[in-house]
Amino acid sequence: MSNSHLEAFLKAHSFPLDPFQIAGCEAIEQGRGVLVCAPTGAGKTIVGEFAVSLALSSGTRCFYTTPIKALSNQKFNDLVAVHGPDAVGLMTGDQSINGDAQIIVMTTEVLRNMIYAQSSALAQLSHVVMDEIHYLGDRSRGGVWEEVILNLDESVIVVGLSATVSNSEEFGEWLSTVRGDTDVIVTEHRPVPLHQWMTVNKRLYPLFEPGDDSGQLNKQLSRAIAKISLPDDEPPARGGFRARSDRGSHSDTSNTSDASEHKESTYRRTRWEKRSRRNDARRPHSRPGMLQILKQHEMLPAITFIFSRAGCEGALYQCLRSDLVLTNQQEANEIAAIIDAGVADIPRDDLEVLNFRQWRAALMRGFAAHHAGMLPAFRHIVEKLFVKGLLKAVFATETLALGINMPARSVVLEKTVKYNGEAHVELTPGEYTQLTGRAGRRGIDTVGHAVVQWTPAVDPQQLAGLASTRTYPLISTFAPGYNMSINLLKAHGYQGAITLLESSFAQFQSNGSVVEEARTLERARQRVRQLETQLQTDMQAFGIAEENASSQLEEYISLRLELAQEEKEAKKVARAERFEEVTRILSKLQFGEVIAMPTKKRPLLAVVVSPASQAQDPRPLVIAETGWSGRIEVGNFARPPLVLGKMRLPRETARQPKRNIRYIISAFKKQSYKRPKNMNLQPRTRPNATITELRTQIKAHPVHHWAATDREQLARVAEKLIRRRREAEKLQQRISTATDTLGRTFSRILELLQEMDYVEVVAGQPQVSAEGERLAEIHNEADLLVAQCLKRGIWDDLDPAELAGVVSLCVFENRKEVSGEGGAVTEEMATAMEQTWRVWKELHSDESRYRLPYTRLPDSSFALAAHQWTAGAPLSYTLNAAAESGAELSPGDFVRWCRRLIDLLEQVAKTGYTPEIKQNARAAVEAIQRGVVAIGT
Repeated sequence: MSNSHLEAFLKAHSFPLDPFQIAGCEAIEQGRGVLVCAPTGAGKTIVGEFAVSLALSSGTRCFYTTPIKALSNQKFNDLVAVHGPDAVGLMTGDQSINGDAQIIVMTTEVLRNMIYAQSSALAQLSHVVMDEIHYLGDRSRGGVWEEVILNLDESVIVVGLSATVSNSEEFGEWLSTVRGDTDVIVTEHRPVPLHQWMTVNKRLYPLFEPGDDSGQLNKQLSRAIAKISLPDDEPPARGGFRARSDRGSHSDTSNTSDASEHKESTYRRTRWEKRSRRNDARRPHSRPGMLQILKQHEMLPAITFIFSRAGCEGALYQCLRSDLVLTNQQEANEIAAIIDAGVADIPRDDLEVLNFRQWRAALMRGFAAHHAGMLPAFRHIVEKLFVKGLLKAVFATETLALGINMPARSVVLEKTVKYNGEAHVELTPGEYTQLTGRAGRRGIDTVGHAVVQWTPAVDPQQLAGLASTRTYPLISTFAPGYNMSINLLKAHGYQGAITLLESSFAQFQSNGSVVEEARTLERARQRVRQLETQLQTDMQAFGIAEENASSQLEEYISLRLELAQEEKEAKKVARAERFEEVTRILSKLQFGEVIAMPTKKRPLLAVVVSPASQAQDPRPLVIAETGWSGRIEVGNFARPPLVLGKMRLPRETARQPKRNIRYIISAFKKQSYKRPKNMNLQPRTRPNATITELRTQIKAHPVHHWAATDREQLARVAEKLIRRRREAEKLQQRISTATDTLGRTFSRILELLQEMDYVEVVAGQPQVSAEGERLAEIHNEADLLVAQCLKRGIWDDLDPAELAGVVSLCVFENRKEVSGEGGAVTEEMATAMEQTWRVWKELHSDESRYRLPYTRLPDSSFALAAHQWTAGAPLSYTLNAAAESGAELSPGDFVRWCRRLIDLLEQVAKTGYTPEIKQNARAAVEAIQRGVVAIGT
């Protein structure tokens, strides 16, 4: 290593590098690619920074790519601090700074576009650092990473920085295949050890048995949970505290002494107090209370991950309403100065819309929210304050776990379940590792802390499994699309593009899986043959020798299996409908409304003292007739509660519900509510037409009239046979899909594009046409839809605001499902939107013919907001317009979608067919880039 650049690089650092960092740097200096897999916070970016330093010293160029703009911005600032502003540039699509610099930080999509455009900026490129390369597995954007890896000139050295993945050797083998020698360097070592904790009843317990490395669950924790998980004492026959009216005339004739009455009253009060304490222990801590516990144990600063934006904002305002202050006066003053400088260019009216005063007050007290729905300028201020150590607590969504350098001493998880866009699912070990990896600041903390709050829904044993499993597989999501296919054809020719696609990691993994699945298929077929023989033997034994008896039996069993599946689906639908009904009822409950909640015995009455704060996950606070108080959730109810009436409550009940518990108990005794009966009965699922028809067919089938004993014994074998056949068919389908290579998909795409004149055949070979050259410059999820609309002139006669509104159909994706095709302001806009929908329907039909993935549905719910903002409307008016159209938008969402819209409008300005549409697209871009949209990124 004497006289090497690495030697100088090591001397420039005040701390020694770890062995894995040195190994990565040595591989790069020797001209090999490298894949570094290490836990969050282990320092793998040092290897990428060495590639930057080596390129600078060699007079070549290095591109540092990241998956998100926020990470690009942060890395740009880091590298400028080390190498100076002249040496480092930034390109994120939104902005370009010093684009001719030796070192350019960029999002991966920018590099992909540069490669396809054969940009002159690629000259002298020697290294590409791909930070967070495991993002290659992202469903929506992961394919871009493979496009870059496959298309980069073979002379470029690729430096991949990844979270720990369980198939790193497989990924490294593929990188070596397509890029040449690539060293795979894996470390599980965390420079700052991570301690795992769980909070139970306001106490912190180690998750694992102290001093035990085997992952044994802490016995003290288990005992603490068991204690508060005990079932409540059985209530009196009439439930809870019995009102005097319940005792009626019996109490008049009773000989019960005052002492006996007092004893019973004392017993009831003691039992109620025990139950109340147990219920309090089961409830999760308040956010301020949790932060106080962390403060007492010197675990601040902390990031609390909450898997919803509304949850983050709710936590922030919960802390604001408390007396929690985590900063001193000097820190508060410094925070105020940084905030005021960061929002200096935002109009005052817009700040009012953004609840700026409350947000500023929260930050000055030391806590903040961080999520993608925030205004970018606000989010950047939060990041800056946290890095400076001025913020002590941040409530964040999981996007914060992706690369952004905001380490904390502790990470808190309130739940281990998140909504993935379709359903509530458990965190994977990889997600848990990524989130908790933020705990522990290298060079500051000697240990990091991961804290999970116990609730009855959290299984500590399952959590121990999550915390013990640190890896997850990287699965490719790469697939050719229209723009990619055109660019590959243009850059490599037909056969070259086929070769490149079949060299992808997706195909590499697919080919590997086929071998094992083929073995599984053969075993499944062998089992089918065995069952066929067994069925024939059994039928002969029962004396069933009619012609086609075997096929009749299989037909009969198929009908029964279909009926069972239909009944299962009907129950599933019924459960979903009940879930929606419970959600609807809980979200609409108002202060003072009395409800009946189903229990195992008679319904329990309760009154609402705090309505739900959000409609998607409503959790109103109630106080029951027994004195129990707590938030009720949708998951608590198999059947919907019933609203019985309204109770007059003191005004202060909403602010201090627990102080009014005895008042409410008394009110339930005095007021008469008609308690429903049999709420605990499961509602019967009504059979649909299909179920009724199947039942009729089964009863009429000849096999149904065989001797019942013989029939059912044969049915068991026949059912196994049918299931095994179906398993074999599914395996065969999977193998066929896997061997239906990406190259074949590419060929089908080209056939469709040839039909639409984007590809032409010259001398027997497909080539990109003049129309295709335009499609090559449209980088959008709905690229072919955009190209077709431009080609047909559908958007030609729109003014800038109308054009922005219509183009937004191909950009915006609403966070909630809405129906309708509204949003048009003018007749011209309405016509263009209708024609855009018509083109999409035609394209959908074409994609079906060619067995291609469907282009996503155009979404019109942002069109009105896009038009109004482009036309000059203020922020408050525009956000109201978005809400009227059904768009679920926060100010940060609005800015992000405006930037996405600007990106597509700039492409329209390049690829439009007339001077007018190009001019209108540029005018729309200029009109959109104002106010909050023009500030920050």
